[in-house]
Amino acid sequence: MLSFKGPRAKDLCDPHLGETRRAFLRVGGASLFGLSLPQIMQLQSNQAQAAEATGKADAHHGGGPGWGKAKSIIMVYLQGGPSHLDLWDPKENVPDNVKSQFNPISTKIPGVKFTENLPRLSQVNDKFTMIRSMSYTPNGLFNHTAAIYQMMTGYTTDKVSPSGQLEPPSPKDFPNFGSNIVKMKPLDEPMLPFVMLPRPLQESNVVGKGGTAGFLGKAFDPYTLYPPGDDMDMDKLQKIRTDDLSLRDEVFDVRLQRRANLRQALNEQMPVINEAVEKFELDQNYDRALSLILSGRARDAFQLSAEDDVLRDAYGRNSFGQSCLLARRLVEAGTRVVEVIWPKVANSDNHSWDHHSGLSKRMKDQSAPMLDNGLTTLIEDLDQRGMLEETLVVAVGEFGRSPQRGVSTSGNNNSDDGRDHWPYCYTAVVAGAGMKRGFVYGKSDKTASAPVDNPVHPAELLATIYHSFGIDPETIVYNHLNQPRELVKAQAVTALMT
Repeated sequence: MLSFKGPRAKDLCDPHLGETRRAFLRVGGASLFGLSLPQIMQLQSNQAQAAEATGKADAHHGGGPGWGKAKSIIMVYLQGGPSHLDLWDPKENVPDNVKSQFNPISTKIPGVKFTENLPRLSQVNDKFTMIRSMSYTPNGLFNHTAAIYQMMTGYTTDKVSPSGQLEPPSPKDFPNFGSNIVKMKPLDEPMLPFVMLPRPLQESNVVGKGGTAGFLGKAFDPYTLYPPGDDMDMDKLQKIRTDDLSLRDEVFDVRLQRRANLRQALNEQMPVINEAVEKFELDQNYDRALSLILSGRARDAFQLSAEDDVLRDAYGRNSFGQSCLLARRLVEAGTRVVEVIWPKVANSDNHSWDHHSGLSKRMKDQSAPMLDNGLTTLIEDLDQRGMLEETLVVAVGEFGRSPQRGVSTSGNNNSDDGRDHWPYCYTAVVAGAGMKRGFVYGKSDKTASAPVDNPVHPAELLATIYHSFGIDPETIVYNHLNQPRELVKAQAVTALMT
């Protein structure tokens, strides 16, 4: 079943819960849909500060193309680093060990070609902008965790090991961009502000790096919806457990109302607790959290069975496809930020994008069809519902793959049918919320190894996301040492926007 991080609450009918201050704190610290009372209080206390900071950002920035057009974002994160040459930037008249083994096909944009791996996406590229000049020079070896951290936060870290991996997530980390957005643009309705699914950011045993609120505090962490198991294995592809993306009924209704009644009883009987409640505005915060649960908005969003079977089939009956569908439903219900993480972790086989070997089969039969169906249907679905006007969609990985097959660029072994990591040039897709339609920004050279013009650093892509929400990318926040830091040290690429 779907699980939420956090301690499990005891049965709220327990009469002993009303006897002590410690019991009250135990209730207050229990997980409410993944939201603890300390998190609620911190979120509430930061709302005024966030609104003030956002107002200053607006005044400082002064608008411009695309400014403030996004109300929500769906980040389709292609964790693992997909090969741009074998998807959406194929090259012809190049050496055999550079040329994709897949045939190029025409798209809706004259002169722009994809490979045969993306037949559906090639017919909707008139709805989005393609950035063919994503590029950066890495800090040390460019393995996944360091690159993921940079892509999600806009910052590099000093603690990069020879393998490129980092320490586990820390309260000192820079925040995930989604955490910054929900702090600066808090919701005014009872709904989950930031959701990450169906698995964490991960390389080997480094789990969640770049996926937390870091020094902003746990109040701005994403709600993590991680079904257990690995349904991307070949023997499970035909029978995906999409019910794992539904919420259990027992979490809601009667038990939560009992919790509210318990809170009221405690307030009536314990003057000391009442004083603490007044001091920290616990009443208001608790009511807001309870409203989130009892409103039904979040619960209803998870009912994928309410969708037409034809649409669910179009998204793909797999974790990625159904997560894209759930992302649309969450945004429709009011969620601000959804990050759909590619369901196969880096450094794994089968459907991972980490194609060091077996690229020709794994790309064609496993990863590419899921991307083609899921991303295409998401863009079409949002557009048909009129949601693309205010929903930003970004599809990107932490890097691309090496132009030459069979060479080592990051210390990994690569077969003749595999490509290594390549941060110097790769591709991203952006759509909606003021992004140009049918537009290609930047250009790679003849082997897709470097940008010819208009390189876009990951930090600039994040700056563009902030700009779309009406947030100055250089807005100052304060870290765990109370030191001022910019959201990101980069400027938005406004040439992508109208």
